[in-house]
Amino acid sequence: MADIPPQSPPPGAAADWTVPQNWGHYTPEEHATWDRLFARQAKLLPGRASDAWLRGLDVLRLSRPGIPDFEELSERLMKLTGWQVVAVPGLVPDDVFFDHMANRRFVAGNFIRRPDQLDYLQEPDVFHDVFGHVPMLADPVFADYLVAYGKGGQRALGLHSLRYLARLYWYTVEFGLIAEPEGLRIYGAGIVSSYAESRFALDDPSPNRIAFDLARVMRTEYRIDDFQQNYFVIPSFDDLLRVTVETDFAPLYEAIKHRPDIPVAELLPEDEVLTRGTQAYALAKADH
Repeated sequence: MADIPPQSPPPGAAADWTVPQNWGHYTPEEHATWDRLFARQAKLLPGRASDAWLRGLDVLRLSRPGIPDFEELSERLMKLTGWQVVAVPGLVPDDVFFDHMANRRFVAGNFIRRPDQLDYLQEPDVFHDVFGHVPMLADPVFADYLVAYGKGGQRALGLHSLRYLARLYWYTVEFGLIAEPEGLRIYGAGIVSSYAESRFALDDPSPNRIAFDLARVMRTEYRIDDFQQNYFVIPSFDDLLRVTVETDFAPLYEAIKHRPDIPVAELLPEDEVLTRGTQAYALAKADH
């Protein structure tokens, strides 16, 4: 994460760090920013986003335009997968995050970026959290995967292995690709909520696209401030859920601890490489 949250709830937050969304306090400009971002991404993503994400997009088409009201959104999600969306003031401690996730509560920031920040914002806002993540919460299999991840996070804290599990979240929930019959598609929230990375992840020759392997992913470092140079491709959400539920993570963490981390953009001889990247983007950035 880019920042470390405080260790006690800020003023106005409940013990579980939730706060009222205060939907009525959003300004017309803030609602207009959401609508502008929504329209731009909704137009771009057909043919790029996974079938599951595109189906889930309908859950965001609520009774009024602008930033979704979390109560109305949660009512729709509860009927589909039992999830709800709760507002938080920003980043929350890991144990709080995992407890919410394990209990089908998705934490979302209740602020939205400024109009001059449409293309990049370091801290997740309501557009990233809701537009990026919530459509996948409407998919029963992926919704179960997130519950399993939340429970796994609680165990990882006790095993002092959170950094390995964090990489799994990064390369699936945030920046994951899936192989569908029509070709590679995106489902990670960090990609679908980004106009630039929605194109880069699928179209650019620079990054590597590698078949998903759990241990490999958990050894792989990542960038929080730029496009990814390795994307991992799952064969299906059923496979992702299965490997998460069936794997005993404790011995896996122990094995990984004795192996070196894998740098960003590096390929291994044993990788199943679907697209070998040119790394042109990273090299051009390095030259500057």
